[in-house]
Amino acid sequence: MSGDRPTMPPVRLPSEAELARDALSAPLFSRAARLARWAGEGTPVGAGGELLSGQLATAAAVLGLADDEDGAVYAAEAWQLALDTGLVEFTEFPQEAGGEENADRPDDEPYGTAVAGEELATLTSGSPQDVLDLWLAGMETVLADACAPDLADLAEQLAQSADDGELDLDAVDWNPEEEADFLDGILGNLYLLTAVDNGTAGREVPLPALAASMVVPDDMDEPTDEVLAEVSDVMMRLDEQFRMLEPAGLVRYRPLDESLVEEVDGEAHVRESVDGVASGTPEEEDVARYGMVALTPLGLFGVRTRMLEAGVDAPVVGDLAGADAATLLAALPGHPGDTARTEAELWLARRAPADAARELLAAARGDDEDAPHRRLLCQQTLSLLGADAEPALREVLDDPELGGLSRVWLAERGAPGVPEPDEAMVLWLTVDTVAAQLAAEGETEELRALVEGLTARHSGFFDKVWRVDHPATAGVLEAMARVHGDKKTAKAARKAAYKARSRR
Repeated sequence: MSGDRPTMPPVRLPSEAELARDALSAPLFSRAARLARWAGEGTPVGAGGELLSGQLATAAAVLGLADDEDGAVYAAEAWQLALDTGLVEFTEFPQEAGGEENADRPDDEPYGTAVAGEELATLTSGSPQDVLDLWLAGMETVLADACAPDLADLAEQLAQSADDGELDLDAVDWNPEEEADFLDGILGNLYLLTAVDNGTAGREVPLPALAASMVVPDDMDEPTDEVLAEVSDVMMRLDEQFRMLEPAGLVRYRPLDESLVEEVDGEAHVRESVDGVASGTPEEEDVARYGMVALTPLGLFGVRTRMLEAGVDAPVVGDLAGADAATLLAALPGHPGDTARTEAELWLARRAPADAARELLAAARGDDEDAPHRRLLCQQTLSLLGADAEPALREVLDDPELGGLSRVWLAERGAPGVPEPDEAMVLWLTVDTVAAQLAAEGETEELRALVEGLTARHSGFFDKVWRVDHPATAGVLEAMARVHGDKKTAKAARKAAYKARSRR
């Protein structure tokens, strides 16, 4: 991973074949394919390849939507996607000498012919990657449409602001770049929330919480009325956008309850206060009324693809299976939940147990600042191995850095002939373990319990531990002083820390 690139936690993705099946079954995509087949070898269409008004009902019937009041709208959307992705190709009629200009034709007359495009064959004979590439192209179209303003509102604003008929974006309440960046930010936050929650698609996020993530400042404890009003506006905006993204297979969406929406001065707003909803305090059924959204596996794939193109480091669980042990141990701290265990299991699966253990142990050595945490991760990964790894662990029994953890591993498995560690090794392992816990989780209650247990079981602990030849000895003792509940013991820890620093 590059230190100067934005980095996301790893996510879990299905195989390309599974994702391709999801793409083919996404409602908007499958409708586009059906209409492309319907176009066949030639269908007369209007300007730009649009279906004529009389054809929309036929197209809706082809899609089985003849009785749906929105059938014509769905048909038009699917047809446009087919045009944008090459599933349908449009050829304008040639202009005949002395004939009527195409631009002068009535809107309900054909301007050209639409035929099934070359990309249609990709759906049946292309590879999963080919299908996904086609879906990604369609996704870009859908995202662009989701960022577009309502044409009626735009026309009204332009009519009020311009006399020369030119499109003056500064005069209207719409900036295409800002809209695109905002939707990218929303999808990025949704991706991050998915990644930190075990990295698996499907986690539902309340719409108010997602809106608040883009509006409420991080340092604001209590949102003001103005901020809450802005959250409400963003919710309305996202409700419309997610309704558009769901048919493309990007998200699974439970819409905002329409009974919560009211019109004020011609604009829709959330009727009830969203105060508290963004913090996740209401009952689950109450939160759901305000909308719930989740990235699908296909959506996770799509957003990740866009992130990679933007230069973001967006790993997938399993990316490290072919890496060396040092790279694995360096990356595991960035894996939330049990994704670290899965990553380690995939890495181990490609190696013989003893070879894997030797590589991990070699990578765990060192006296740098990260070494204790690295050894802890090594120990956790080694715990996934069985008896076949035992020879590698026995080889390091006398190693000053690895002898302690190797004894722990062997003892946990009831291995015979494991020598007892001497006091110096026990103390060194204690310092290393506490240093690793500090690096992994900080000064937690669990660490407090560990420290208090150590000092209770070992009399004269601080008189001995300050002499341990470990780079983290002084820092560990200072942390012990901070977390220990007994003032006298904490004072002894501080005194020992001073001695340790003086010694080095």
